[in-house]
Amino acid sequence: MAESAADERTPLLSTPELSTQTTPAPTTKTLASPASSASSSTDTSHDTFKTSASPTSPPGWFASTWSPANRVLLAGFLISLSFSFTQVSIFYVFRLMVCDVYYSNPAHTPFTGPGDRCSINEIAAGTATQFSILGISTTFCGTWNLFVSGHQVKQWGPRAALVIQTFVPALRVLTQIVGVYAGGQTGIWIIQITQIITILGGPAGYILVVNTIAGEVVPPIQRTALFGQLQGCIMLGVATGYLMGGIVGDTFGIVRPFQVAFFLFLMSSCFALVAMPYISPESLANSSKAPSSTGPAPPRASGLAAFFQPLRVLWPQRIRLNTGRVVSHFGVFFLCAGVFLGVLATGYAPVLLQMYATATFDFNQANNGWLMSGNSFMRAIFLIFLFPRVIDVGRAWFTRLAQQERSLLSITKKPARRTRTTSHIIVDDIPTEPAQFDAPTGTQLEEEPLLVRVPTTERHLDEGHSSGDDSEDTATEDEKAAYAFDLFFLRWSLLVDGVITAGAALATQGWHMYLVTLLLPFGSGSAPAAKGVITSMCPQSQRTDALNAITLVENIARLATLGLFGFVFSALAAVGRSHLTFYCNGAVAIVAMLVLMLSHFPPLDSELVDDDAEDEVDDDEE
Repeated sequence: MAESAADERTPLLSTPELSTQTTPAPTTKTLASPASSASSSTDTSHDTFKTSASPTSPPGWFASTWSPANRVLLAGFLISLSFSFTQVSIFYVFRLMVCDVYYSNPAHTPFTGPGDRCSINEIAAGTATQFSILGISTTFCGTWNLFVSGHQVKQWGPRAALVIQTFVPALRVLTQIVGVYAGGQTGIWIIQITQIITILGGPAGYILVVNTIAGEVVPPIQRTALFGQLQGCIMLGVATGYLMGGIVGDTFGIVRPFQVAFFLFLMSSCFALVAMPYISPESLANSSKAPSSTGPAPPRASGLAAFFQPLRVLWPQRIRLNTGRVVSHFGVFFLCAGVFLGVLATGYAPVLLQMYATATFDFNQANNGWLMSGNSFMRAIFLIFLFPRVIDVGRAWFTRLAQQERSLLSITKKPARRTRTTSHIIVDDIPTEPAQFDAPTGTQLEEEPLLVRVPTTERHLDEGHSSGDDSEDTATEDEKAAYAFDLFFLRWSLLVDGVITAGAALATQGWHMYLVTLLLPFGSGSAPAAKGVITSMCPQSQRTDALNAITLVENIARLATLGLFGFVFSALAAVGRSHLTFYCNGAVAIVAMLVLMLSHFPPLDSELVDDDAEDEVDDDEE
């Protein structure tokens, strides 16, 4: 599939360097297989995608099945499976280690009698403490991992970064195996300290990298759907890892899931090296600021400035309108603020459902396992199969509305077309009715008589040029309308998610909780929609930083929601009103939707202004 350089960046926001070019030379960005990566690594000036199939013949079934997009989806499933394979087992590892530490204290009497010697309140509290420390350290190190992985993408390219993000966790799991064999307090220290390795490679970084690759292997109009399918594959891998990891641990011993995860990470690294397409880092960083033939390449940020470059995406953009006025645009800022509130409202829902079901309906571990597995599988099914269709249908709907609006405007405001030749003015038709004559505005000059339509070469050239401009403007307006649906879907999906979450407070029987988990996935498309919107608002040179920024906002919101709504649930549960937590979640989701109403795309004919430009920003906000 071929794509021009102008299409590769966002069609809604141009840059000054490219806006002055009327007919840019077609260049190509090679997404090469590993076999040709050596030769393609030196070719970084390409902008369109190459496929092995010719334009006249459709690709075969193997080429379509083994397409770059499908390989990215498979990578997302395989890597998420590797990360989640030990999540169930590590909880029981902590339980056994805390149990060993407890009974190693001479002050505690040895356990005698039937039952599980670890089933006492002190051990349960110690296990919860260690697991909470693990979660906090994972979130903190994962946040730093986002900056590291984004820097790796810019330095070595997405494929090399993905190999690092999957090989380093293999080393972490290997050290965790040592901790499991060590046991006791030593084993606890080893597992907790190994979380520092997450800074170099972890679950947050690989998600950023695979989303970056996904944004490059398809045309811009298909990114949102692919982001949704990728998140669905990740959810499917997580659900499969939870189930298979628990089964392997119960059947073959507590250490076996860690051993399997180690080989899964090695397999993921090999798959990333062999199957992922090569994308040069230069094409990601400087595609919209290519060096001119008469001057050097534009300077790139370095050091700490480059490391924290994703934070600059959150700043208001400076755009120049078609009138020449420079204004501030807050579309990305309000988008990230709305996404933060949305994750804050809905991110605690899975934990809240488990806690509420356990406290109210006496759910045990098996019930909660089925509850969460069913929720993950339903989210995966929705995102992989239904979400792309919803996006396609919605975009077609918005495009059709835009076309109808243009048709009405063309009927009500149809200007009289005049084409100037060397010494005459040509009108389409001679008026024959009194109502068709304009009001008299003066005497017409004799040297410029009115003529009927005369086909001339100059006139045909003018008409062809005008027709080409009109068709290009129409296509751009249709594409803008299509992207507008992504933002529309993002707003209302948060509302649907909040309403369903609030509806859980009305549950009176245990099966109602299963019903809620089956309905919640239908509001789970906000994350991929947000990624699609922010990559459309930003130019291509900031696409990696934009994905990094939105992922960082989501991670911070997840960390905040654990503390905020954990406290709210505890306070309400103390007075017997724990179900009111669901209403609090729904209220925050509505606030998130209202904030997203303030986010909008830049004007169609605007262009991005560099930060180093000397133009002064008007006080007006667009």
